[in-house]
Amino acid sequence: MNLAPDSASVRLDLWLWAARFYKTRALAKAAIEGGKVHVQGQGAKPSRLLKTGETLRLQRGEDVFEVQVLALSGKRGPASAAALLYSESDESRETRLRLAAERRAANAGYRAPAGKPDKRARRLIQALGDLDAL
Repeated sequence: MNLAPDSASVRLDLWLWAARFYKTRALAKAAIEGGKVHVQGQGAKPSRLLKTGETLRLQRGEDVFEVQVLALSGKRGPASAAALLYSESDESRETRLRLAAERRAANAGYRAPAGKPDKRARRLIQALGDLDAL
């Protein structure tokens, strides 16, 4: 992986892709344009040049990451190398893990059906649907 301590800056969307927050640059760009990524507390454009030491706040789904940029890279590499590009704050990590545990606990009682309903089950479902029409 090309860690670039000598280069002064890298595009924000490229860095987010290289740091493996998003699978493609297009997804990173869409997140930035959608207001999901803030640099130093302000909204940004995908072409914004990112520097080491800056703080990012990004929302990916229900998870919120608050990270500090440690190194710059314009190339995507293995996850172990991408983890060296940033450091997540302790309170951000604790909050994110706590909220994930709460979501798992809320969904613990739900079990998805094993497969498609059979003929008898479909008729019961349709009969229940007809009750709502009354």
